[in-house]
Amino acid sequence: MSKQELKFEVLNELGVISEGSKGWKKELTRISWNGEEPKYDIRTWDPEHKKMGKGITLTEEELRKLKELIEKELEVLENL
Repeated sequence: MSKQELKFEVLNELGVISEGSKGWKKELTRISWNGEEPKYDIRTWDPEHKKMGKGITLTEEELRKLKELIEKELEVLENL
């Protein structure tokens, strides 16, 4: 059984969240997987964007909900 090749195109590099000691960066990107509709993606990438680590892919609706949840948590943290 052959493994289907995963194709991706990073459309926008929205920002670096953190960087590891070996140059890999945890980034928020807008990406198209296998030619599908673009989604938002949080994962680690090597410096050339050829190798990747595990991550999470979000629709625009999920991204907006995550933003809402983060804002609520930051309010709680500010009031500690």
